[in-house]
Amino acid sequence: MTRSMGAWAFLVGVVLAVIFGIATKGILGTTVASLLVIMGIVVGLLNVTAKESQPFMMAGIVLVLVSSFGGDVISKINTVGPYVGGILTAILVLFVPATIIVALKSVFELAKD
Repeated sequence: MTRSMGAWAFLVGVVLAVIFGIATKGILGTTVASLLVIMGIVVGLLNVTAKESQPFMMAGIVLVLVSSFGGDVISKINTVGPYVGGILTAILVLFVPATIIVALKSVFELAKD
């Protein structure tokens, strides 16, 4: 049950990040950013098993880096830049907490052994 809830949180979080990113052009309000952070925490806690931790962290790190640097570059394009940059900013807000949670869970697993 919690696994499917985490999968739904992931799917809804990505869809909301795309919608909010386009709608706000990357200037996320406090409520929207808080919602994405909470979704990211839920994804990190419920959606990633110990076996999936390393691939998720690798993909999460790449997403965070590309979203951060790519958003800055792409947002300078006049036509679609603000919208794509907004999506990348929203994805960044979603994935940073998820990646931090999974990394902390992984560290705690290592500390147990």
